[in-house]
Amino acid sequence: MNFLLIISGLVLLILGGNWLLKSAVALSLKLDIPKIVIGMTVVSFATSAPELIVSINAALSEASDLALGNVIGSNIANLGLVLGITLLFGTMHVQKSFYKTDWPVMMIASVLLYFFLSGDKVITQNEGIVLLSFLIIFLIYLLRFQKTAVVDELPEDDEPLPVYQIVLFFVLGGLGLWGGSELLIKGATSMALEFGVSERVIGVTVVSIGTSVPELAASIIAVLKKEKAISLGNLIGSNVFNILAVLGITSIITPVAVTDLGLLTSDIFWMLGISFIVLPLVFIPKGYRLDWKDGVLLLATYATFIYFTI
Repeated sequence: MNFLLIISGLVLLILGGNWLLKSAVALSLKLDIPKIVIGMTVVSFATSAPELIVSINAALSEASDLALGNVIGSNIANLGLVLGITLLFGTMHVQKSFYKTDWPVMMIASVLLYFFLSGDKVITQNEGIVLLSFLIIFLIYLLRFQKTAVVDELPEDDEPLPVYQIVLFFVLGGLGLWGGSELLIKGATSMALEFGVSERVIGVTVVSIGTSVPELAASIIAVLKKEKAISLGNLIGSNVFNILAVLGITSIITPVAVTDLGLLTSDIFWMLGISFIVLPLVFIPKGYRLDWKDGVLLLATYATFIYFTI
């Protein structure tokens, strides 16, 4: 029963996220907002909506470990699982913006998260404001100096829609995200009790893999269609948004506290480690590319993380 609740919740989250994204892009096009701004703000926030809604709902339900586990686990899954599987289907060429901005910002955000949690084991409202402010500064920098890096954030089928369809998709998206997060959290917390494991373990495994499914599906489809492969920048951007937007906004609404110390003694170090390892992989043995061997290494790392966590 709990497993069915989790699956139903994930399906609703994925559908809700897609509907919200469709309405947001259509509304932006109707308002004649430049595509660069749409890609960097509307699309990025809409694709992070499942993680955001789940984390806010979990924190408000006094399941902070689920909120933190979801974000930390999603960041590990994006690079270990999603990037690993994507590389098995083809070589990925990496832009110079990877080491100039994307990777350093991801590492700063990751270290900030560790710094905020390691002291008092809670992300306070003020720390949430710092995280969100850092994101806003990063977005302004990208829009001013790296416009080409964000144009391809738009989905392929971006087309204007009539107003009633925009409203319909927006309402359906909101309901899907809310209903999905309710089902997912109820199923995940009940499953944790049933199997005698912590909410943190469910958060960094089941929930985080589930909320990374959209990125995984998009990556594989892009590679198989031999269209523009999802860039490493997009996955790293997702990790940056998870920390700065999802945890930033969640902690502004309600403080996010750690109760299971495994998040601080294990999970966050896995996140920092897999985030760091991507840099040498890009340059060794040939610069600016990742291939199937890197994919196997990332998947092996992710499998090791799951093994030690469970």
